[in-house]
Amino acid sequence: MTYGRRFPYAGRVTDRARAQALAAASLARNDPVGWFEDLYAAAARGDATVPWDDRVPNPHVVAWLAREAPRPGRVLDVGTGLGDTAEALAALGHRVVAFDVSASAIAAARRRFPSSAVRYEVANLLTPPARWDAAFDLVVECYTLQVLPPTARGAAIQALRRFVAPGGTLLVVARGREPDEAPGRMPWPLTRAEIQVMAADGLALEAFEDFVDAEQPPVRRFRATFRRR
Repeated sequence: MTYGRRFPYAGRVTDRARAQALAAASLARNDPVGWFEDLYAAAARGDATVPWDDRVPNPHVVAWLAREAPRPGRVLDVGTGLGDTAEALAALGHRVVAFDVSASAIAAARRRFPSSAVRYEVANLLTPPARWDAAFDLVVECYTLQVLPPTARGAAIQALRRFVAPGGTLLVVARGREPDEAPGRMPWPLTRAEIQVMAADGLALEAFEDFVDAEQPPVRRFRATFRRR
């Protein structure tokens, strides 16, 4: 998911404000993920625009894939949205499972890519299916943790760790901030420590990148990889 080139910046502000309002209402119902379906369903009706829907694979995942060139294997795309990053992974020869908590998003991805080799599924990162435990050589988590409140991140992080097979890799991309910076409104940037905490239960931190992207205005990003020994 990227706030990117497809919309004028003023339009993206409006779209993000709508997403923030839906997220706040969902959190008030003690439901940290229900607003994704609210947003994608409204977009399907033409009543809203998904602010990160650029219809292109995430550039920070694409850059990592080009640099690291992981061998084709079993890949899980977390929070796939409309499927662009999942399709890019499949084009490289990976066997991809892509999931999203929003049934409307998954339905849209299947319509967009009717002949896809990707297996699209509706699932909740906070309560994932047990069959995914230790099942993937590469797990791609891009911009999902940053749209979950801190109270839900612990369960999400535990799930991400469980997905990684022996010898496998977890790739995490998120907005970044300093510990003394306020997280602000959704999306909530993560600190370095909040990402490094994933190095547990057999996962070791392999690389951590702190960079500023090319969006307007620029956004600070963290990109980290973890390997299961």
